[in-house]
Amino acid sequence: MKINVVGTSGSGKTTLARRLAEALSLPHIEMDVLHWLPDWQEKPDDQFLAELASLLEASPGWVLDGNYDRSRPIKWQEVDLVVWVDYGFWQTISQVVSRAVRRAWSKQELWPGTGNRESFRQSFFSRHSIILWSIKTWRRNRVRYLSDMQNAQYQHIRFVQLRSHSEAEAFIRSMQTAPD
Repeated sequence: MKINVVGTSGSGKTTLARRLAEALSLPHIEMDVLHWLPDWQEKPDDQFLAELASLLEASPGWVLDGNYDRSRPIKWQEVDLVVWVDYGFWQTISQVVSRAVRRAWSKQELWPGTGNRESFRQSFFSRHSIILWSIKTWRRNRVRYLSDMQNAQYQHIRFVQLRSHSEAEAFIRSMQTAPD
C-alpha cells in the first residue's frame, strides 16, 4: 500500500503518518527531511524531486507525509490512498502553537543533521513563522483538497478525510485490521 498523508502545517501529518507506517509495517518517508538543508535552506527542486522519486521507487509500499504540491506528479502517480488530516481551524492553530512553543523551549533539532530548530522569535515574531503559515494556508488547503477529491485526474486515488482525533484513531484501527 502507498499512502500520502496531507494537511495544513501543524495538523498532525507526521505523527499520523508515523503511526500508520508502524501499524502497517511500512517505511515512513517525511518530505520535510528531504526538503530542508542546514540553516533553513531549501533543497533545489531537481534534487528534492529526484530523491523523493528514488525513495518511492525503492519500496513496494510506504507512508509519505507532506504536501509539496510540486511533487504531485511523482507522489500521486502510483499512490493508493491520500489521507487528509482536516481538523478544524482552531484545533489546527492550537496544535501548531503548542508544537512551536514545545520545540522552541526544547531547542529540538527538527530534521537530523540540519541544525534547524524553531525559536520563539521565529515562531511568533517573524514573517517566516510556522504559525502564520498555518493561518494563511488552512483555508487554501481545504479548497485544494476538496477539489482534488472531485478531480477526474485523481480518480485512481482513494481519499480519506479525517476531521478529528477520534476519526484518526478509528482510521488507524481500521487499517490495522483491513485485509491487504
